[in-house]
Amino acid sequence: MDKLRVVLLFGGRSSEHSISCATAGGVLGAIDRDRFEVIPVGVTRDGAFVLESDDPARFALDPAHLPEVVDNGTRVSWPDSAASRELRVTTSAAESGAAETRSLGDVDVVFPILHGRFGEDGTIQGLLELLGLPYVGNGVLASAAGMDKHATKTLLEGAGIQVAPWVTLSRSALAADPVLWRRRVQSLGLPVFVKPARAGSSVGVSKVADWAELDAALDVAFAEDRTVLVESAVVGREIEIGVLEGPEPGELGVSVAGEVVVTSRDFYDFEAKYLDAPGVELVCPAELGDGELFELQRVARRAFEALGSEGLARVDVFLTDEGFVVNEVNTMPGFTPISMFPTCWLNSGLSYPELITRLVEVGYARGAR
Repeated sequence: MDKLRVVLLFGGRSSEHSISCATAGGVLGAIDRDRFEVIPVGVTRDGAFVLESDDPARFALDPAHLPEVVDNGTRVSWPDSAASRELRVTTSAAESGAAETRSLGDVDVVFPILHGRFGEDGTIQGLLELLGLPYVGNGVLASAAGMDKHATKTLLEGAGIQVAPWVTLSRSALAADPVLWRRRVQSLGLPVFVKPARAGSSVGVSKVADWAELDAALDVAFAEDRTVLVESAVVGREIEIGVLEGPEPGELGVSVAGEVVVTSRDFYDFEAKYLDAPGVELVCPAELGDGELFELQRVARRAFEALGSEGLARVDVFLTDEGFVVNEVNTMPGFTPISMFPTCWLNSGLSYPELITRLVEVGYARGAR
């Protein structure tokens, strides 16, 4: 059987650029080369599409030097129209300095492992839809809704799924009537979390335990997005679980759960997630009763369906005395070999290489349909 030609798309313009690169390193090192031919396409922080290295070690996550896509002078061109699937790259010849363009072949499926804005938010999915290229993961609507925390909460609440109370505000609204908005925020009670509406990996997130800290937390969040959520802190166990489409249409699997145990940090922040900072332990599988796991898996499926998700998602919840409270639906979760999403599936009987194969084949089959 001919190999599928897979474009692995990573990097990007968001603040999660380096995390996307680390994910690329994991996928490059584990993807089944007997089934797939890989074209690594990096997106620089300025948004240029470049032909990148196929060496996984190039994108190792080192706290002293985070990986990134550097502009190497190449330019990858997408197909001219939906009638073609040919990818091309333009390079400068070392001897003559003249630009040379060559074909990279026809694309079978694109695997966008972009985290954050301009990748996880429906923008790249829209481009691929316009070009008629099959791709892995969620479509435009689910990606956009999952990226926007206010939209996520609104859709989940409409589906009867419990979420934490929140207030959404913008700088202009806050400036127009600061007394009103501060009253609304303070009605949530302390502590609260202040978050950019459209950012991931805990970038721009602050925990506020005193209202005197609110302005500084808002400034941090507004640096990432023009819209900010202030959310009641939920007391409960922090649980994450994976949802995965199967090979057959309508087939939906849910993994075992993992737990984030915060021991000596305020919350599960960027440093703890990716830079091995102390104060957090990841436990998988989480200790849950059969009834609790069954209910969590039911809630995860409902959340996946409420957003119109496809391919994959990680559903993050809090287990409280009153039940499960959904915190987030992550439509392109952290995907390094040690990230929670692959770990949950590993403990459910699906290895990291098998998980990659499943995602690529499901994306390709959906495009064919």
